[in-house]
Amino acid sequence: MKVLDLQCQSQHLFEGWFGSEDDFQRQLQQGLIECPLCGDKQVHKMLSAPRLNLRAQHAPPSESPRDEPATAAAPEGTSDASALTEVTPLPTPSMQSLQAAWLNMARQVMAQTEDVGDNFATEARRIHQGEAVERGIRGQATAQEAVELMEEGIGVLPLLLPDAVKNTLQ
Repeated sequence: MKVLDLQCQSQHLFEGWFGSEDDFQRQLQQGLIECPLCGDKQVHKMLSAPRLNLRAQHAPPSESPRDEPATAAAPEGTSDASALTEVTPLPTPSMQSLQAAWLNMARQVMAQTEDVGDNFATEARRIHQGEAVERGIRGQATAQEAVELMEEGIGVLPLLLPDAVKNTLQ
């Protein structure tokens, strides 16, 4: 099994698993590989480090107090900000973790809403007016229809869902 780091024209990073290099090249030439975030089929391989499993023993975590995160606490009876200890900043999320979170959110939208297709504006109005059962829906609407729905007080969230999110990945 060959695991490759791939990137689309929009610089979205993702992973692909292939039986061999020939399998990857064949799928690429046939246009079968696409970015799971935007659906772009212009994909190229990125440099990646090989994963070596040397069955190395990991040292147990140190129990020294220096390894624990600093806490912000002022001495009792003071409110002087200068008495606070330095707080370790939170790590910023990586691009891959942000992309994974977005894909997870998109899959949840797919799982928890009903696709009403081109009838989105009509069905949203029916739900808003109490003529249809209240539920989460998704579908297509023109920009004009979306503006009209918002002006009527109907909440609408334009959200691009690529085809890769709509199908189960194998």
